[in-house]
Amino acid sequence: MALSNLSHLYREVILDHAQHPHHHYALDNATHHMELLNPTCGDAIIVQMVVKDQVIEEVAYTGHGCSISMASASMMTEAIKGLTIDKALKLIDVFNRLVKGEIIDEQWEIALKDAYFLEGVKQFPARYKCAVLAWKAAAGAVDPQKESDLDD
Repeated sequence: MALSNLSHLYREVILDHAQHPHHHYALDNATHHMELLNPTCGDAIIVQMVVKDQVIEEVAYTGHGCSISMASASMMTEAIKGLTIDKALKLIDVFNRLVKGEIIDEQWEIALKDAYFLEGVKQFPARYKCAVLAWKAAAGAVDPQKESDLDD
């Protein structure tokens, strides 16, 4: 696929998630939650989950922010729903490394689903915090120590 076509596809997927977000609602029965704010730009997110027997059975978010932030939140919910907490935390770490510009194994590209399309954020360091906000909130929801472990 030509580079310009691939770039166009990336933009389309990101815009689709931003305009038609998945799992964008409050969970009344959440067992885990975390609220984070990006003070640099004002993006704010609350990630809520229903975790049973160490499995993320449901995950949703509310909040507001830029297209990258909201698309990333939508993609994150799709990627971690149904995973064990340990697998979700590993995937969150892989996503963080991806948007920093590290090369990841193909197995993780597949596991990240549409979130892999945010790989291009590495070209825009100012957007890094937008891309990882929801993922940091998800990590903090299941392990408060993990939220602070992700680099800012």
